[in-house]
Amino acid sequence: QVQLVESGGGLVQPGGSLRLSCAASVTIFSFTSMGWYRQAPGKPRELVASISRGDNVNYADFVKGRFTISKHNAMNTMTLQMNSLKPEDTAVYYCKGDQYNGAWAAYWGQGTQVTVSS
Repeated sequence: QVQLVESGGGLVQPGGSLRLSCAASVTIFSFTSMGWYRQAPGKPRELVASISRGDNVNYADFVKGRFTISKHNAMNTMTLQMNSLKPEDTAVYYCKGDQYNGAWAAYWGQGTQVTVSS
């Protein structure tokens, strides 16, 4: 059973930093790609950043230069370092992993709240 568990959310002031972690119950090598998504109230879920099995990364324009996605294979975790946070970054952040074993399967974490406010 594949499980993804996020941690690290919280309340931070504008300009501050947070580090989100996503712990997988399986080896993260089993995922073709992994990513972070976010959903603010009343808005659709959107991609923040993704990283492939080969460590190719992709960022949404609104986080380029501020957020960094990375994987830690030995610990089966993925992280999102968020710097220079803005109030508009406030959202629930979700971890996602995609597997292909003859068919695609997507796995989501339960989400972690990030609130940027003074």
